[in-house]
Amino acid sequence: MLITSKPVDPAGSAALLDVLRGRRAVVLAGAGVSTESGIPDYRGPDSVNRNRKPMQYQEFVRSEASRARYWARSAIGWPRMAAARPNAGHTALADLEASGLVQGVITQNVDGLHQAAGSRRVVELHGSLAWVCCLACGARQPRDAFQAELTRLNPDRAEWVQRLHHERAEMAPDGDAEVSASAVEHFEVPPCAVCGGVMKPDVVFFGENVPRARVDDAWDLFEAGEVLLVLGSSLTVYSGRRFADRARSEGKPIAIVNVGPTRADDFAAVKIDARIGAVLPEVVRQLAG
Repeated sequence: MLITSKPVDPAGSAALLDVLRGRRAVVLAGAGVSTESGIPDYRGPDSVNRNRKPMQYQEFVRSEASRARYWARSAIGWPRMAAARPNAGHTALADLEASGLVQGVITQNVDGLHQAAGSRRVVELHGSLAWVCCLACGARQPRDAFQAELTRLNPDRAEWVQRLHHERAEMAPDGDAEVSASAVEHFEVPPCAVCGGVMKPDVVFFGENVPRARVDDAWDLFEAGEVLLVLGSSLTVYSGRRFADRARSEGKPIAIVNVGPTRADDFAAVKIDARIGAVLPEVVRQLAG
């Protein structure tokens, strides 16, 4: 295996091109693809100072106070998440799909930026923050509509939300924001408009299982590829690592571009330690040449 470190050297680029050229690739995308769009991650090199743990599924389900705290923080973080735009890495992936090299993207991200960049076949393994769903009846509604309800129910907080948004309160990887505990007290959360049940972002929280049908869709896409291209993922979480494990067991080449180590470095055909946006546009240029 060839491992290169940032900045990208010619040998690393050549090795990556050798693995990809003439093969159909399927992409497994992690948070590192979106960090260049201003969305932080939990395990990247800049995440070591982030002490707050992500929301756990069981905590969200059993604690009304935890839900109120999550949604109050989310009311601040959502406008910035919704305003995020695709970066050069997202655009390059869409270009590679249009060229026929990339068959599709299995993404661990919940920000919708792959689709915004033009990628057509995307399996959102962990769901999408653009939607909210009811835990009781399954009804779904757009996140923007839910944001409007949050504002309506908390009119005294509307100015507070805007102020913290404009003051750039630190954004968290799951789309909410870092605010003090006292600032989220007595925050009201709207129930499901259909059945009155508990509303949850339509994403897979830590401790929650990925829906079976979504996993099946991801495996179908995995089978369409002759090489697995891992981008911006440390492969720490099993929901993503399983694809690298299966590629290894089947003898399918694995190429990795990620800042920092991953759980598949020891058996990857090539590993480039660099930003996605510094690598993929050059791959597009070389393969189009």
